[in-house]
Amino acid sequence: MPKVIDHDQRRREIVEVAKRLIAAGGFEAATMRSIVTAAGFANGALKHYFASKDCIIAATFESVLQETEQRVSTLDPSVGPVEALRGFVEAAMPLDEHRITSARVLLVLWEHSVANPELARQYRELLTAWRLELIRRISAACGSALPAAAVEVLADEVISVTIGANVASLMHPVGDLVPRYSSYVDGIVHRIAG
Repeated sequence: MPKVIDHDQRRREIVEVAKRLIAAGGFEAATMRSIVTAAGFANGALKHYFASKDCIIAATFESVLQETEQRVSTLDPSVGPVEALRGFVEAAMPLDEHRITSARVLLVLWEHSVANPELARQYRELLTAWRLELIRRISAACGSALPAAAVEVLADEVISVTIGANVASLMHPVGDLVPRYSSYVDGIVHRIAG
């Protein structure tokens, strides 16, 4: 009887291998050959799962974005709007080794997206959705204390700081900046809900 292969699981394994290679050595480290070798597949096996390296990269990018979304989706829905905002901001900040590794992968993929319109489109859509959700959560946390324009400025600040924090976390030993970023989250939540 032929062995039953879970193709979705194989795709996830390939994406995880690509993620590890990118995190360790950048975009150039994730060649088709290095992915095949690291995944333990035969040459040419990747073609059954992904048509090209760009397809693997797009799936890797999507995987990292889904991890952030998953962190947000596991937040306790019974908490109040202030804690819901805190959890949402923390989900995208480099506050642990896993998120710092994800930041390393995203940074490489952001650079690659400059020349890849599909990745650029995915990232723009993410930023747009992220900003809208931040605006919604900031508004809920501050009630009617702030005008809509001020809420939008705060959302842009959080996005800019989060992106900057993810980039800066790569230049320091893992975890060195976590206390600083945790303080920022405390400060922004206090400013909004204060």
